[in-house]
Amino acid sequence: MNTQINLRLPNKMLISAKKKAKNKGFTTIQEYIKEIIRTDLFDTITKKEEILIKKIIKITEKNNLS
Repeated sequence: MNTQINLRLPNKMLISAKKKAKNKGFTTIQEYIKEIIRTDLFDTITKKEEILIKKIIKITEKNNLS
């Protein structure tokens, strides 16, 4: 089950975050923010584990399994 949250950001921060997200290859700022949180939560995992998790997330989102 997923829970939606709302986040308010100052305009300057939002603009900077959108630019950063685009430069890093994210299609939305939401994806970028989720990745930042994932990285912070799972910073003890190996690079291989991180790649696998990202693949699983992509497949889950692609197939609307979340």
